[in-house]
Amino acid sequence: MSEIINDKWINIDEAATYLGVKPVTVRDWIRKEKGIPAHKIGKQWKFKISELDNWVKSGKSAME
Repeated sequence: MSEIINDKWINIDEAATYLGVKPVTVRDWIRKEKGIPAHKIGKQWKFKISELDNWVKSGKSAME
């Protein structure tokens, strides 16, 4: 069951809340190509929770 929940698409605000940052920070990461796994669907950025988890675990989310 948790696999299904973790594969749900979420928006920038939800992704920011999930990661514990502000939406402007997530937009900044996308703009600066920090490797955050974002997908453009129409005019909106969408994220999969499982991909965000993998991105954080990989260490790519660490600030340089």
